[in-house]
Amino acid sequence: MIQWKMRARAGFVLAAAVLLSSGCGDHEGPGEIVGETTPPEALGARVARQAIATDGIFRGVGYDQRPRKQILFGDFHVHTTYSADAFITSLAVYNGDGTHPMADACDYARYCSALDFWSINDHAEAMTPAHWDETKESIRECNDRAGDPLNPDMVSFLGWEWSHIRPTAEEHFGHKNVIVYETDEDKVPKRVISSLDPEKPRPDIEISLLARLAFPIVAPDTQRVLDMQKYEREVTSVPMCEVGVDTRELPDDCHETAPTPDILFEKLAQGGWESVVIPHGNTWGFYSPVGTSWDKQLVGEMHDPNYQTMVEMYSGHGNSEEYRGWRDVAYDSAGAATCPDPSEDYLACCHQAGEIIRDRCAEDVSDEACEARVETARQNYVDAGILGWETVPGASVEDWLDCGQCRDCFNPSFAYRPKGSTQYAMALSNFDEAGEPKRFRFGFIGSSDNHLARPGTGYKEIDRHDTTEANGPMDETWAGRLRTVSADPTPESTPVAPFKHLGEFLRRTHAERQMSFFMTGGLVAVHAEGRHRRAIWDAMGRREVYGTSGERMLLWFDLANGSDGRVAMGSEATVSAPPRFRVRAVGSPKQQDGCPDYAVRGLGAERLESLCRSECHNPSDERHLISRIEVVRIRPQVRPGEPVEDLIEDPWRRFACAPDTDGCAVEFDDPDFLAGGREAIYYVRAVQEPTPAINAGNLRCKYDGEGNCIEVDPCYGGYQTDKSDDCLSPNEERAWSSPIFVSPAG
Repeated sequence: MIQWKMRARAGFVLAAAVLLSSGCGDHEGPGEIVGETTPPEALGARVARQAIATDGIFRGVGYDQRPRKQILFGDFHVHTTYSADAFITSLAVYNGDGTHPMADACDYARYCSALDFWSINDHAEAMTPAHWDETKESIRECNDRAGDPLNPDMVSFLGWEWSHIRPTAEEHFGHKNVIVYETDEDKVPKRVISSLDPEKPRPDIEISLLARLAFPIVAPDTQRVLDMQKYEREVTSVPMCEVGVDTRELPDDCHETAPTPDILFEKLAQGGWESVVIPHGNTWGFYSPVGTSWDKQLVGEMHDPNYQTMVEMYSGHGNSEEYRGWRDVAYDSAGAATCPDPSEDYLACCHQAGEIIRDRCAEDVSDEACEARVETARQNYVDAGILGWETVPGASVEDWLDCGQCRDCFNPSFAYRPKGSTQYAMALSNFDEAGEPKRFRFGFIGSSDNHLARPGTGYKEIDRHDTTEANGPMDETWAGRLRTVSADPTPESTPVAPFKHLGEFLRRTHAERQMSFFMTGGLVAVHAEGRHRRAIWDAMGRREVYGTSGERMLLWFDLANGSDGRVAMGSEATVSAPPRFRVRAVGSPKQQDGCPDYAVRGLGAERLESLCRSECHNPSDERHLISRIEVVRIRPQVRPGEPVEDLIEDPWRRFACAPDTDGCAVEFDDPDFLAGGREAIYYVRAVQEPTPAINAGNLRCKYDGEGNCIEVDPCYGGYQTDKSDDCLSPNEERAWSSPIFVSPAG
């Protein structure tokens, strides 16, 4: 019997080896675009619908105060299966449904979500020059089908994601999307630029030979797994570019890296490409280590205001807007990292790690010994940083309760890092150099961060596994096979080694727990002087942009009395009198079931079903109500060490709106501004009436009388939660204006 098993195992390995050595696996291509130009009547209806809403909210307003620009909606954060994480989760064992190529993104943006513009942003760390060439060609083809270049149905931008992940807050800079204006071959980069450290190991998949050979055979989609392994071979076969060489002098077929933001900005300047760099996800603890902060990104050349003009504040990975005073890690008098105590509105995960271990103390363990284990567990978690969850083997999602989460934030990102919030960034100043302090001047946007080639997924709260990043093991057997940490509880916590590179990190994330925080995503809106590429780009340059949580709300925010007259959101202004502001907001159109007739004709019923699940952006003439307008005031630091908590006023003002489908109009001023004698930043939130949204309840906590979470009901991406369950909860969708930066005259 033993001999038979040995022979069977040897035969199994040999058969798998023969399969792989024969070059099995197909190249993941860009796909074939199906949809042609949106019919003129459909595009005209879109423009007319907005004009009617604009007329309603500006009724009775003088001609000189009426908007001259149109509002366009887009998505500046879209991935296909050219991104390694998207490819992995497209496998059946992760509840995936196969390839999601570039062509899908073009067709989806044009006909499913009916966007005005979008960009492609696959992770540079696992893109080859060949992938980039195919990306460029697909974007060009998508633009070729847009009709009149001066009045296109949709504008498609080239871009990629610079995905910087490091084990500690001191060396971690987070993710940034790079978007370039041009698409012609001689005006765009020859290679994408990644965040990999050329001195560190490449992020290949470090699994045993037996597992590598067996995986395609035992997986339900053998060919797809072989395709992934070919993709991996393609990526790892590209040599690293020589370090320190001008980007224009490097060969086309190497992997170019910029391990820190200053090098990224330098390379973009060398190439001379008209481009923007958009940070995002800085509060998202999935990859941001404990203690992550914006501070170091204002030091030296780590911020370039010529490129970083906008920040993605909201995405399908949650909201990064709000600052909170609690901390995910504390520091003692010697500067050593320690675990903070729980507070009224926050439970640190390091503390909960100790509580899980406390529950495992046997009756014959003394109180002193148990308490020592608890303290060790807490410190082990702190020392492990981003991988702290691994220090408590066998802990379930439910065991962690709501640790690490912002309890009173709107749709917060997972494992919230408050010093990575947009509000914290806007309050910061750096005084290292003489003269004016260095500050961020960001416009605010939203986008989807969708990894299924589906730009603009927030138009309907449906199909959780298609419109969010929800994924996980297909069944209990595969949960065991894919597990990276023991499922058996241990009486004591165990220290863990830090990850060595990005590929290893991706395998060790606390994926099951973050599934409850994935949402359909946001949108970026621009106030543009036309529908064409340059008009959209110029609006971005003016920061005349705003973000939404996915709904197509209309929002205007102006300073009425700047020194040069009226100025729009995103502007810098000086005033000699108290600043006076005007806000107008209109709710998003209510959606009708199904898809418009033009979409059925444009894509065909079969592709509409596979791509859009036969549900498109299909607006009615009725709009949701705006319930309130909230104003946030931030006064940036004017001296080193000035407490940020005192500088962020959220909300500074709040205005209830009458239930009017025409929208809500508000005017206000700041009578205390001049007396303050310092710059102030103002932005507004337009909040819509509650509607159901996927994962708006995130962990769906049950609370005790003191406000502590005592039980959670997670929305799993894997087999534990039925795929038909969209995990809907009431949600107050919203839009965020870009700030207006106001200084006193003189």
